[in-house]
Amino acid sequence: MTNQELSLKTKQALAYSLKKLMESKPLSKITVKELITLCNINRNTFYYHFQDIYDLLKWMLEQEAIEVVKNFDLIVNTEKAFRFVMNYVNENKHIINCAYDSMGHEEIKRFFYMDLINVMSSAIRNGEKELNISIDTEFKDFLAAFYTEAIAGILIDWIKNKFHQDEEKILQDMLLICKVSMPQILIAKSEEKK
Repeated sequence: MTNQELSLKTKQALAYSLKKLMESKPLSKITVKELITLCNINRNTFYYHFQDIYDLLKWMLEQEAIEVVKNFDLIVNTEKAFRFVMNYVNENKHIINCAYDSMGHEEIKRFFYMDLINVMSSAIRNGEKELNISIDTEFKDFLAAFYTEAIAGILIDWIKNKFHQDEEKILQDMLLICKVSMPQILIAKSEEKK
């Protein structure tokens, strides 16, 4: 096994241990000692890979975001992609809540942004094809960022409200807004050139 593979395995073991501990206690109460004991590694190994537990949490969320994005390669349907993200959040709500409480709004927004920007860019490209129009790249990037910011904000609000809002209603409302507004915006932008 290479050093890189060994390093990744160590990081994954630490992330798994952190998840397990977060199921039973707040992040602020978890210690490096508990993590290294669960992983059977020494303190120096932990600090070789991470500055602190929050650094480990950020790495873990980024890795999971990468995994979520990989799954989007198989998903061309915006509804399925939104549903996938919301299911992920729901299945990992204790981790997301701990992360939100510890890291704050901006870090969690960045996590969602990484997942959703590809979904929105794909939806815009599909809209162009369906409407048989072409939009300049700069505007497509702007539009994808606009929708992504809005949807990430809605998901964060859902988390802040501790998942009391109806998941299906939120999903259907986001889809309605995208399905109705996106084609109209693309058409209006394409007509601007004429």
